[in-house]
Amino acid sequence: IKNKDVLMKKLLCIDGNSILNRQFYGIRYLANKEGFPTNAIFGMINVIAKQLESLSPDYTAIAFDLKAPTFRHEMFEDYKAGRKPMPDDLRVQMPVAKEICASLGFKVIEKEGYEADDILGTLSKMAESEDVEAYVLTGDRDSLQLISDKVKILLATNTDTLVFDNAAFLEKYGVRADQFVDVKALMGDSSDNIPGVPGIGEKSAFKLIGEQGTLEALYEKIDEITLTPSVRKKLTEGKDLAFLSQKLARINCDSPIGVTLADIENKGIDADEARALFTKYELFGAIKKFGLDKVEVEENACECGENSTEIISVDANKLEVLEGEYFALDVNDNGIFISDGKCVYKVDASLDEVKNFLLSHKIIAYDAKSIYARLEDMGIHYRDVYFDVMLGAYVDDSTQSGYTLQRLVSSYLGEIFDENISPALYAAKMWSEIEERLKKSDQLSLLYDMEMPLCAVLCDMELAGFSVNCEGIASYGRELDSIAGELEERIYLAAGREFNINSPKQLGEVLFEELMLPAGKKTKTGYSTGAEVLEKLRKYHPIIDDILDYRQVTKLKSTYVDGLLKVVAPDGKIHTHLKQTGTATGRLSSTEPNLQNIPIRTELGREFRKFFIAESDDKLLIDADYSQIELRVLAHISGDENMIDAFVSGHDIHTSTACRVFGVTPDTMTVEHRKRAKAINFGILYGMGEFSLSDDLKISIAKAKEYIKSYLDSYPAIEKYLDDIVNSAKENGFVTTMLGRRRYIPELSATNKNIRNFGERVAKNSPIQGSSADIIKLAMINVDKKLKESGTGARLLLQVHDELIVETPKECAEEVLNILKSEMENAIKLSIPLTVEANIGKTWYECH
Repeated sequence: IKNKDVLMKKLLCIDGNSILNRQFYGIRYLANKEGFPTNAIFGMINVIAKQLESLSPDYTAIAFDLKAPTFRHEMFEDYKAGRKPMPDDLRVQMPVAKEICASLGFKVIEKEGYEADDILGTLSKMAESEDVEAYVLTGDRDSLQLISDKVKILLATNTDTLVFDNAAFLEKYGVRADQFVDVKALMGDSSDNIPGVPGIGEKSAFKLIGEQGTLEALYEKIDEITLTPSVRKKLTEGKDLAFLSQKLARINCDSPIGVTLADIENKGIDADEARALFTKYELFGAIKKFGLDKVEVEENACECGENSTEIISVDANKLEVLEGEYFALDVNDNGIFISDGKCVYKVDASLDEVKNFLLSHKIIAYDAKSIYARLEDMGIHYRDVYFDVMLGAYVDDSTQSGYTLQRLVSSYLGEIFDENISPALYAAKMWSEIEERLKKSDQLSLLYDMEMPLCAVLCDMELAGFSVNCEGIASYGRELDSIAGELEERIYLAAGREFNINSPKQLGEVLFEELMLPAGKKTKTGYSTGAEVLEKLRKYHPIIDDILDYRQVTKLKSTYVDGLLKVVAPDGKIHTHLKQTGTATGRLSSTEPNLQNIPIRTELGREFRKFFIAESDDKLLIDADYSQIELRVLAHISGDENMIDAFVSGHDIHTSTACRVFGVTPDTMTVEHRKRAKAINFGILYGMGEFSLSDDLKISIAKAKEYIKSYLDSYPAIEKYLDDIVNSAKENGFVTTMLGRRRYIPELSATNKNIRNFGERVAKNSPIQGSSADIIKLAMINVDKKLKESGTGARLLLQVHDELIVETPKECAEEVLNILKSEMENAIKLSIPLTVEANIGKTWYECH
């Protein structure tokens, strides 16, 4: 091989403090279920993984600063003075980061009296002297001075990692990398409190060193070169500071770090240690990223070992004699599988024999709803899974980012998921651990009495589907296209030319350069043209109304017309997926497609409900909606007498609030009064402060503050409840709903004020929203049971937060409406009545 570079070995050395610090501030707050913050280490792992994959280094090291003073502090007592202390949430991640890096094959290096930069410089020089190509990963520009023919800097920025070699540095800064220290000597560095020469800025510093070559040359010729009197005076008076700053800025490339290249040879990942750390801190994506989820399967796995991949086929006779009360179940394209936690059996029996076995044992599963649907496809109607590990894990902690089997195996078993092992075996092994956790947290009844029965109800709803009028949707799409075309022509006329309305760049040019509307800040990509910006411009030009209307119409067409038509099944229905594990509050969510998001705020959006219909002419739809359930729950939980009295008396709560807050009577109250009272009611419910309320109501902050004070004075028990629940959450780390569902809030222990404030808002709202979600879940279970008992043939089709939609034969409509109202209003007993508004119609639009 003639090209020597092909054989050149590589060193990857990392500035640990710099990378962690940048990731800490650049990534949203993350924490494991114990509340330990993980955002910095999460980001660091991603950055490191990318470079390991890209470089495949032969040598790896990561350097960290120590708290002790360095040789620079001896030179200059105020070095780094004024720097803020490290946030606690970052500080606690430092030792974990070091452990993780060591497990990934990095030599962790620290040296008292020296900084991470000095360690990186020393490693780079060591590599260079032994003909090894060095890559220094950092977020600090100080390390750019290390660039040489064999040393490249990987500079992490907010968006990407930039590679700097000699050519790139010269192109960017106009001087050589070895001149960078002298530039810093002149301009100083506020982050490290390096003084530089007072009055000499970055631009002047680069120009002076670019022209004179070095700091020494500049001062040797200071009387000869052309300078303004002011600059000459600054340089002359600041000479001592310049040379002190040069010493402070220069990286020590001969630091006594006590390692050789052989000591930092990359010996690869310690798979067991890395896997254990990633599991402990719930960094499950890292397990996959580093290939730690790929478990080697032993050729001679024992027939019934701990994680046996062997499948034992059993016929009907053997099925009958299997011992045990609990069996886990999995159903897939290859058949029906059961496990006792030791062995996995493929069931070879008739459908009746399978069903009898399932009904005579306590069955464990992962994602019972999916299993119900698969069994239904096979001809087995079965809805009696005893314990769903996915739902159990969700009840255990609803704030996790996902509930995949891979994640649960890592979290509860401390093992790496092996796709060769049956889900039934995993479910059989982990369910008792989850059950024990639910017992300790007093949440077991939530699983057994709510989530498991609801799972069966949701399966029936998904299988039933919601009939739609496809031709009606398509026709409405054509109407929307026509409206969009008219708006397009009006926009072009107002702009004086045609342009791409959907292009933020072109729209920004039209609005702010051609029509000269007041513009916000211009970024690298152009002017901001988001909805918030455009809303503020409505008063300046009629084109804005047309643009906002155009966006609404085109979104309705693409998202709802095109989107819904794509997912209509051959039976003419939409079968949405109702998720029990999609929210932290316990609410259900709808996906593929999201039918909980069908527009209702605008007349154009509401039209879509006309195309959701009963499946035949002899059937009708009933829509039942809880009236202000969250405010009723708030009144009950807080025990506020004034709010309770308003509900018990049957008064409109927003009218009552308006009278109390604004000092008006029902006779003198205006529409605006009620609108503002409604905003305050729900704003308080969601932890809204005066800033958000002022923006929402377009009033001053002082006025918003006055409204909130007046509200809390009117409902004193609510203020006490809100204060108490936040204090309780801080003490316990979680809040609970009326039925005991927990919501963990690690954000409350964050050092960042904005994150803590978010945690406080979550603490205030979660018990309310979560209790409301629990109530409608109970209602769904009871409604489903009563409808089946009624023999009417009516069935639940959809849940949209506080709203249930039922399909019923025409002749039973009134009976079914009464069942629906009764079960919803009596789902739980509160200190105030739960009221339900219900209507009958041929379409969702008619009955809402």
